[in-house]
Amino acid sequence: MEECKVYNLYNLNETIAKKLLESITYPWEALNKIGDYIIELGKTLDPEKYEKKGEDIWIAKTAKIMPSAYIQGPCIIGEKAEIRHCAFIRGKVIVGEETVVGNSTELKNVILFNKALVPHYNYVGDSILGYKAHMGAGSITSNVKSDKKLVIVKNGKEQIETGIKKFGAMIGDEVEVGCSSVLNPGTVVGKNTNIYPLSSVRGVIPSNSIYKNQNEIVKKKN
Repeated sequence: MEECKVYNLYNLNETIAKKLLESITYPWEALNKIGDYIIELGKTLDPEKYEKKGEDIWIAKTAKIMPSAYIQGPCIIGEKAEIRHCAFIRGKVIVGEETVVGNSTELKNVILFNKALVPHYNYVGDSILGYKAHMGAGSITSNVKSDKKLVIVKNGKEQIETGIKKFGAMIGDEVEVGCSSVLNPGTVVGKNTNIYPLSSVRGVIPSNSIYKNQNEIVKKKN
C-alpha cells in the first residue's frame, strides 16, 4: 500500500496541516484529528495575517468571503482563498491558500491543500484534497457506506482496515476529477491522475493514470 502513504500522495509544503500529516502514515489517520489540530494551530497564527471570527474560526485578511457563505468552526481559511456565494462550511475544515470553495459547495472535516479547487456544487466530507487538486462541477465524495460498516481501503488483493465509519476520499496532488463523478467511501486517488466525468470510483487508483472506468485504468503517456 505504498501508493496510499502520505508522502506518495502529497507535497506537505503546500499545506498548513504539514505537522499533522507528517505525524501519520496514511492520510485518513488525520480525519479524527483535524478539529483539535485547527484549534491548537489557530492560537499560533499571526494576527497580522489572520483574524479570529466567532468560535475557533480564523480567516486570513486577504481571503475573499461572500456574505452568503456559512462558516462553522473549527476552521482555518488561508490567504487569498475565495469562499463563494452560499458555500456551506460545517466545521473541522482547513482551506488552503488560493483555494476556491464554490457556490453551494459543502465541506465537512476536510483538508484542502493550497490551490485546491471545489468550485461548483461539490460535497466534500471526511476527505483530503492535495495541491492543485480539482473537483469538476457536481462531483462529490461519498463518505459513509450504504451498509454503515467500517471503511476498508482496497487495492486489488491488498486491503487496510481503517477502523473508521466516515471516510470519503484521499485525493492526491494535481488530480482532476471529472464532472458529476462519485468517489465512494475509501477511495484513494494517486497524484496527477485524471478521472473521467460521470465516473463511480472506488479503491486505490494509481498515480499518473487516466481512470475511464473500473476495468479501464491506463497510464498517462509522457
